[in-house]
Amino acid sequence: MTGTRSGTSEAEPPEAVGPRSRSFVDLHCHSSASFDSLASPRSVVRAAASRGLTHLAITDHDRIDGALAARAIALSEAPSLTVLVGQEIKTREGDLIGVFLDRAVPSGLAAVEAIAAVREQGGLVGIPHPFDSHRGSLLAGGAMDDLAPLVDWVESHNARILIGDGNQRAAAFAADHGLPGIAVSDAHSVLEVGVAYVAVHGDPSTPDGLRASLRTAELVTGRATVFVRAVTPIAKLVQRMRGNGRLAPNP
Repeated sequence: MTGTRSGTSEAEPPEAVGPRSRSFVDLHCHSSASFDSLASPRSVVRAAASRGLTHLAITDHDRIDGALAARAIALSEAPSLTVLVGQEIKTREGDLIGVFLDRAVPSGLAAVEAIAAVREQGGLVGIPHPFDSHRGSLLAGGAMDDLAPLVDWVESHNARILIGDGNQRAAAFAADHGLPGIAVSDAHSVLEVGVAYVAVHGDPSTPDGLRASLRTAELVTGRATVFVRAVTPIAKLVQRMRGNGRLAPNP
């Protein structure tokens, strides 16, 4: 696995980046529970553990059953990896990431309602790929300054943004609003797991611990390849044929 550490030209695998007291965290990853991924929860867990990640948030679209399965698999087969149960939540204004969830947040809520639903569970909220015009990005459709005080981080580097200045604009937005900017893989395939992540001090296994650790996170900013991105339309087609299309938002 390769990437670029923030402030350097080369990056090393997580296990070589620093002392074992550090944690290596990817807060945006999909499994085959998503309508656009074919990566089984077991294969995602194995990839993350083998590449030295210590914490992985499974954030499938609209649901958390894949994350729950991955957490159970990690407990028995990859004890060095902590799986955080999350979800990529489709709101009326765009996508959000919720982590530390016990139940799925309904699609189609207003963004503030979705944030409140995550907070009711004691979870944390992030803004994914905020300036990516090709996806359900909160900030691409208009000013979202009002949401900034309500969230815990912004994806200032999403490894699936291959063209444009979306990551640079996201980093500037995070800095302007005093929010941690993080790096994520947004993996939809096993090859992408951990291609981008953050290295942190402290214990990111709890909401309070993760929130505190992100303040001084070091970003490792790898990117997905065009080939890997090209697999996504195929995954959507296969999932549709399997009857695993995207869940319809609540009316």
